[in-house]
Amino acid sequence: MKPIQMVDLKGQYEKIKDEVNQGIQDCIDATAFINGPAVMEFQRDFENYLQVKHVIPCANGTDALQIAMMALGLKLGDEVIVPAFTYVATAEVIGLLGLKPVMVDVDADTFNIEIENLEKYVTANTKAIVPVHLYGQSADMEKVMKFAEKHNLFVIEDNAQAIGADYTFADGTSKKTGTIGHIGCTSFFPSKNLGCYGDGGALMTNDDELAAKIRMIANHGQEKKYYHKVLGCNSRLDTIQAAVLKVKLKHLDKYSAARNKMADYYDEHLKDIDAIEIPVRASDSNHVFHQYTLKIKNGKRDDLQAYLKEKGIPSMIYYPLPLCRQEAFQQYVEDGFSLPVTEDLCKEVLSLPVHTEFDQEVQDYIISEVKSFFNKN
Repeated sequence: MKPIQMVDLKGQYEKIKDEVNQGIQDCIDATAFINGPAVMEFQRDFENYLQVKHVIPCANGTDALQIAMMALGLKLGDEVIVPAFTYVATAEVIGLLGLKPVMVDVDADTFNIEIENLEKYVTANTKAIVPVHLYGQSADMEKVMKFAEKHNLFVIEDNAQAIGADYTFADGTSKKTGTIGHIGCTSFFPSKNLGCYGDGGALMTNDDELAAKIRMIANHGQEKKYYHKVLGCNSRLDTIQAAVLKVKLKHLDKYSAARNKMADYYDEHLKDIDAIEIPVRASDSNHVFHQYTLKIKNGKRDDLQAYLKEKGIPSMIYYPLPLCRQEAFQQYVEDGFSLPVTEDLCKEVLSLPVHTEFDQEVQDYIISEVKSFFNKN
């Protein structure tokens, strides 16, 4: 059996290599490496896929979050509500802009921001909320939007892990994640469900005025070359990465289906192990399984990970330490501050390999070794 990987980008590439290679060669032949035709073509394709008015490509997902907050005009000292159970970039850009990240707990089942107890975090300085669609499943956006409307907050969706997911509202209508709030942000890091072969990102909005601001900020604050209206940054998706994404976007729904097939098979064979809680599928969102994440309930998570490593099976802990416990964020939390669900999850979660190129033999081996561990423990 070949080495097991968390994500098999080589295997995925082999199936689309002719299209990808041709797209890259076209960029080289045209020598249009910055803002070449493929960038606009991918932008339009992505807008059509998401059914959103504006997609603005940028250099990476972290830039996307920063540009979103700059475009919304957030000022020094403004507070932004963010879940503490997420990747650092979500809160990092808040601090870098001189804003205050207000860290809150998440739902124990879906891992997404928990809305019911947020009132106590709202102050006169609260200006925005950043729901993260963690592991590939939407946060409860109907509740998020109602909460934001009540408190006059901007909503910035961190959609780096859930491209292609759909959220269904109580009236039966649905929208793609990243297109519901004022601005959506995503990353095209290679391991993402829609990933390029380097760095890349994008912002999404249905607001024409916001779209214009985002484009200007991402382009050194200029609408016309050498005429700078605001302080901006240099953040663009290069043409070769756009060419790769243009190809891979056509396969995204197929990739999501493959991930779901793997997740269903894991569920079927792991659901009866008492010490394991399989992923919860929310009723208002489908799941694109950027990660397949278990909760290990008997305190044996680290032992299980070590055992799997011995057997040649990779796994990952997303995330081992809450943002509110990270040294970099201590200036934003008071002594004794605690988020019990988040802190429990950091001790319990373990993600198994899930991607688009898995074969049954490998998945059966992973399942058998997980079962073997618990039979012995």
